Amino acid sequence: MTVSLPKLGPRQATSMKQGADMDPQLSRPTWSKQIEFTLAGIGCAVGLGNVWRFPYLCYRSGGGAFLVPYLLMLVVLGIPLLYMELTVGQYTRRGPVHALATVCPLFKGVGIASVAIAFIMCTYYNVIITWALFYLFHSFQSPLPWQSCNNTWNTPNCSDHATNSSFTSTASQEFFQYEMLEQTSGVEETGTLRWQLFLILLLAWILIYFCIFKGVKSTGKVVYFTALFPYVILIALLINNVQLPGALEGINFFILPEWDKLLSVDVRCTTVVSRVDAGATHNPTTGVCLQVWVNAAAQIFNSIGIGFGSLMAMSSYNNFNNNVLKDTLTIAIINSLTSILAGFVIFSAFGYMSHLQGIPVNQLAVDGPGLVFVVYPQAFANMPAPQVWAVLFFFMLLCLGLDSEFAMAEVMVTSLMDEYFKQVIGIFKRKELFVLAICAIAFLLGIPCVMQVGIYVFQLMDHYTAIVSIMFLALFEIIAICWLYGVKRLSANLVEMTGKGANIFFRVCWLIVAPVLVAVILIFSIIQFKPARYEDYVFPPWAQGVGWVIALGSIIWIPLGIIHTLWVLPGSPMQKLKLSITPYALDEESKMPYYERGGTQVVETISSSMRSTEKPTETNF
Repeated sequence: MTVSLPKLGPRQATSMKQGADMDPQLSRPTWSKQIEFTLAGIGCAVGLGNVWRFPYLCYRSGGGAFLVPYLLMLVVLGIPLLYMELTVGQYTRRGPVHALATVCPLFKGVGIASVAIAFIMCTYYNVIITWALFYLFHSFQSPLPWQSCNNTWNTPNCSDHATNSSFTSTASQEFFQYEMLEQTSGVEETGTLRWQLFLILLLAWILIYFCIFKGVKSTGKVVYFTALFPYVILIALLINNVQLPGALEGINFFILPEWDKLLSVDVRCTTVVSRVDAGATHNPTTGVCLQVWVNAAAQIFNSIGIGFGSLMAMSSYNNFNNNVLKDTLTIAIINSLTSILAGFVIFSAFGYMSHLQGIPVNQLAVDGPGLVFVVYPQAFANMPAPQVWAVLFFFMLLCLGLDSEFAMAEVMVTSLMDEYFKQVIGIFKRKELFVLAICAIAFLLGIPCVMQVGIYVFQLMDHYTAIVSIMFLALFEIIAICWLYGVKRLSANLVEMTGKGANIFFRVCWLIVAPVLVAVILIFSIIQFKPARYEDYVFPPWAQGVGWVIALGSIIWIPLGIIHTLWVLPGSPMQKLKLSITPYALDEESKMPYYERGGTQVVETISSSMRSTEKPTETNF
């Protein structure tokens, strides 16, 4: 017999199987040590964007002028929204799909959309790891293959020395385009499979599999290395770079703001909100612009990973009484400090390159992926012991990429295991085989990105996934949790878990500041939206259409979820609507994760210490 308790949260009731034969393996696993979640969260948030997107935005936004809005957005947007996601994940003990369906059934599609966008991203994000491995393997050669133009892939326009001319290309540019990518002239010309990249992509997915195949038990051990070792390399690179001629000029550009760029209301700047931001060509205006503020908010948003579901999924494996605020502050602050540390590393190299070229730092030709795979390798070529620094740098990129990649893959695994545990185990017998199947599917879907047309496929997917989809998803997530579920309920959940609710600062940010800022970012993204492009190549209309289909692959789940919720709930249209914004309205026994029910026969028992005689809160806010 099952006792129904709709007014209670999922943590106020514990499920237990009748009889003494309950399998302890069916209970939801938790992190072996809480530090493992913290490190995994840092690894998820700190990724490739910290190394190239943050320095790139600083460079295009007037150096230190970008740091002011960046730090402000960290305080009023990044930390509060991360706190919100970790709270929901830990309290509901669910992945993003079930968590959103629990707190706001009407917007359960937001959870599904976050899983879809994470899976789409993990199919092409691993290509970045593939490129890093390709460079890593070539970094053991002496001389480095991008040090000179005496190679079979070089063109007559190749220059051994760094220049700012549009008529010549450097050896590092040509290595990236003609040796690694062997890129075609456009998306219309598919070319052939790049077998080297194909095999390295397979290797990358093998690495990902062994990071996540045991769930949090294996991930928790991996992050001790992948989350910490990049800092060793960053510090070593910084120590080396600051001794190079011209480094001080680059650092001054980084830390000294051009204040006028924060005061302009010119909105004619290019929006840059992609988490990967690969290959886009940006033409900044000569004046200062309001876009600096929008880009700062977008960088905080995308760097921490709000809306991707990764951190919510990982927090669902926390102990119920874990201090959420401590983890929130640790992850968010270390993420931003890492970006600033990477800024010192990159800008000291910029200063060195400007010294070699004899031009000011602000006239260097820099864009997103070129920062990592063209400009910095070019700087290595002129350093003492270039092989050592190249190996360290690309190994650091590998560690940064692995952390973010297995976090996105874990979202898919967690969500499917939450929903279909019995069926999954019935088919695959072991979770490890199911994880292998997920990795195999993602590997197959990523193959187009390692063809000669791959850079165009990559850019198309990134543009319409990370730019178009994530802003819609994030806005609806905030509406669902902060407005419909309500700030009072969210704070009450914190009291139940930690004994202390959210203070007035977080309440105001959740209720007003965060929704307004995300809405502004979304509006600017729509107003200034431009079709996908790679360098000077603009994608044809049919390719743009494919891009919108990719975008709809995640966004479409939001209206579909609304329709399905209103369809399955009982009552009149108004009763359905009222129930759809009532927490736990869909949380009947048949929807509970199988391994949390403990089997097919369950009985709900209530801990006497958790009984509540208070009336449930009626006001969401």
